[in-house]
Amino acid sequence: MNKKQTPVRYCRFSVDGRSYSGQVRDNSVDIVEGDPFTGMSLMRLSYPVDRVKFLPPIMPKKIWCVGRNYVEHAKELNHEVPKEPLIFMKSTSAIIGSGDFIRIPDWAGVIHHEGELAVVIGKGGKNISEANALDHVLGYSIINDVTARELQKNDGQWTRGKSFDTFAPFGPVILLVKEMPQDAELKTIVNGKVTQHGTFSQMIFPVPRVISHISRFATLEPGDVIATGTPSGVGPIKVGDVVEVEIEGIGKLKNICAE
Repeated sequence: MNKKQTPVRYCRFSVDGRSYSGQVRDNSVDIVEGDPFTGMSLMRLSYPVDRVKFLPPIMPKKIWCVGRNYVEHAKELNHEVPKEPLIFMKSTSAIIGSGDFIRIPDWAGVIHHEGELAVVIGKGGKNISEANALDHVLGYSIINDVTARELQKNDGQWTRGKSFDTFAPFGPVILLVKEMPQDAELKTIVNGKVTQHGTFSQMIFPVPRVISHISRFATLEPGDVIATGTPSGVGPIKVGDVVEVEIEGIGKLKNICAE
């Protein structure tokens, strides 16, 4: 009997001043040639995982986001549950990697963390059906949709509050699977304390519905990222805080807040 193949966890990383593509295997990172979009081949060189600096696994073409996709999160912000996916966008210039600093502006009011599952699109399309939506998925990663909450509320639209530089920690890997288990757990941990805890079965609009919905009005492209919404428990972060978002099967995205 063949053992079930372990899904690849693709990454980008730097070590000794050079950048590489790789895949994480246990406590090592193996260098690969190519990328998941065009094909990969293993090189005969690995580094211990504690020697590398993880980079964003890709630089997205666009960051699509889903607001209020968990009932309890909508309730905690005193919002109604949406009748269809509530879509907004986040600037790609906000992207940082695991281990990078989240910069907390001293004039922007309360800043919140929002740990989320990120879907990476591998095959583009328009008017994608829900039945075929997962065929367009390259894999899954982690994103922290950091938000200037007061500016979001005051502006009425969300671009500024969501798009400060460093407000989109992303990574550290892309798990190359078409579908995440519905019982997989997401946790956000601030200074060692769990603040968010949920599973993907709690999403109001699951991944296929979200992909199909976006593709009805915009062509999805390879390299687009969809942040699928956050469970309840969002809360303030400040200078000095250590923020970790952990998703079962993917890994942990860790950042420190700085001025």
